[in-house]
Amino acid sequence: MQPITENRPWGSYTIIDEGVGYKVKRILVNSGHKLSLQYHHRRSEHWTVVQGEATVTVGEVIKKLKIDESVYIPLEEKHALANEGEELMQLIEVQVGDYLEEDDIVRLEDRYGRA
Repeated sequence: MQPITENRPWGSYTIIDEGVGYKVKRILVNSGHKLSLQYHHRRSEHWTVVQGEATVTVGEVIKKLKIDESVYIPLEEKHALANEGEELMQLIEVQVGDYLEEDDIVRLEDRYGRA
């Protein structure tokens, strides 16, 4: 599989592997940017920080993750990801579910006008 990179207003993601029931992405979030507060009907996600520091929201809990720390986002749980640091933040996301396409995103809040 050839990696596929998509640019977004907050940074980019690259699909680095996928198969039946899973997809693996490398997500880069630029300093000062935040992804939408969202949830998914058909997938859960696991995030592991590999560069920088992430501010993650899962449900009502907000916490900071440093390199080699991770978080699990259950199916249909609202979540968000932000880079409040001064350097690029990078994480590996593993999606698991029966449908893994981008149109399974339900945005609740979005600073880029996509909600």
